[in-house]
Amino acid sequence: MPDSATIRSSTFKAIVVGGFSSGAFDLIFAIIYYGNRGATTVGILHSIAAGLLGKKASNEGGITTAILGFGLHFLISLSAAAIYLLASRKIPLLRNQPIPCGVAYGAIIYFFMNMVVLPLSALHSHAFPPPVVFAPIAIHLFGVGLPIALAVARYSK
Repeated sequence: MPDSATIRSSTFKAIVVGGFSSGAFDLIFAIIYYGNRGATTVGILHSIAAGLLGKKASNEGGITTAILGFGLHFLISLSAAAIYLLASRKIPLLRNQPIPCGVAYGAIIYFFMNMVVLPLSALHSHAFPPPVVFAPIAIHLFGVGLPIALAVARYSK
């Protein structure tokens, strides 16, 4: 049986690997996808910070709010990984079947962000039903939920 230091280390690794990989995939996707639609990287990061600050304050904050948006983005992805890991402690299926569970978790994250987080944010975005656009949903299924589940399955004890 692993000792408590090993468990803490594997828990930390699962959250860090899952959170940072999913956050990186999602952010790279956003830069490419929305960049092809005219958005800049700084603008994308401002839109993330706008959830906390509001659109006007975020856009006026320059590089500072872009950095805040970057940090918030990874805070959210690390939180999503931690939630999945904690749930996997109670529901072993999440560790034992990471591919279908990770894809399902990606869908849950997509809809939770659009139906709960954005409406409660400073943006007060009310997208109901949430926009059903294939590429953003696909990145959440395969680039957000799946890496989190795979990291938890690989590193969590």
